[in-house]
Amino acid sequence: MGCGGPDKAMAKKIRSKDTYALESGALEKGALENGVMSPAAFRHWRKSLKMSQKTAAEALGLKRRVVQYYEKGERDGVPVVIPKTVRLACYALTAGQQDYPGPEES
Repeated sequence: MGCGGPDKAMAKKIRSKDTYALESGALEKGALENGVMSPAAFRHWRKSLKMSQKTAAEALGLKRRVVQYYEKGERDGVPVVIPKTVRLACYALTAGQQDYPGPEES
């Protein structure tokens, strides 16, 4: 799966697992309990840092279109789940961490 959303092989798996959650609003309601960042939570994160979609994309190392997919929660009608790496990067940016050079060498 690339950053832009699921490939066709993953689409069926994601569709069967996550489509109901997106359509029923369960993903929105249960986002924190399930460890999944909802599209609304992602948008709220971006706006809370006063970032445009372009700025957020640059900070996360993504294309602006991918940020739009995450905020919409779908790409071409297929649900898009925000990857854990992106969720963790959002957390790091919220904490003020702009980059990580790796652990210090002893």
